[in-house]
Amino acid sequence: MSIRGIFDDIFLLELSIAGAVFVVITVLLVVFLVRRRAGAGRPASSRADNIVLEVSYAVALLGIAVFLVVVTAQANHRQQQMQAQFRGAPDVVRVDVTAFQWCWRFQHLDGPASTTGTCQEDPATRPTLVVPIGRPVELRMTSHDVVHALWIPDLALKSDVYPDHTNSLAVTFDHAGTWLGRCSEFCGTHHPTMDFYVRAVPEQEYQQYLASGSPA
Repeated sequence: MSIRGIFDDIFLLELSIAGAVFVVITVLLVVFLVRRRAGAGRPASSRADNIVLEVSYAVALLGIAVFLVVVTAQANHRQQQMQAQFRGAPDVVRVDVTAFQWCWRFQHLDGPASTTGTCQEDPATRPTLVVPIGRPVELRMTSHDVVHALWIPDLALKSDVYPDHTNSLAVTFDHAGTWLGRCSEFCGTHHPTMDFYVRAVPEQEYQQYLASGSPA
């Protein structure tokens, strides 16, 4: 999925920078420890500071921070452009997602199909969101009661779900599969069991689902 690809790239970049900083600090620490042991017995330096070193260190940290902010902002902008492109597609699939204590309801706007469940520990009672492969899917999310959060860990998709407000998340599923979704915002007693499934299927199977209202 291209949206996930954007933030996979950001994560890899940040991980690389963090790793490089860790390596540099570790090497400097080892060098200074070795030099300190080699100079045992020498009087300590009376120098209280090193302005050039300290300013250079501060400028380097500021440069890294500014770079990460700019790169992340650009990634967010690309995501917003992609979301707008998905929502404006002529073949977009729109689904109203309603969160409530403690489960989910999915209502397809291009057909009568609707699914809900009890979201108990038994996987058979969990609702399943069925979507087609290769078509943009827009999830329009709201809550009946408290704040929830829709999260599909394996697809790196997550969005808060608020009462009296609609959040929108658009994405294209590029291959068939079934993934576990959860609520990632603590919302009360049965929050840990507030799970659902997302199932991506070929177009023909999706049309059959719309007609029958029941996942095959």
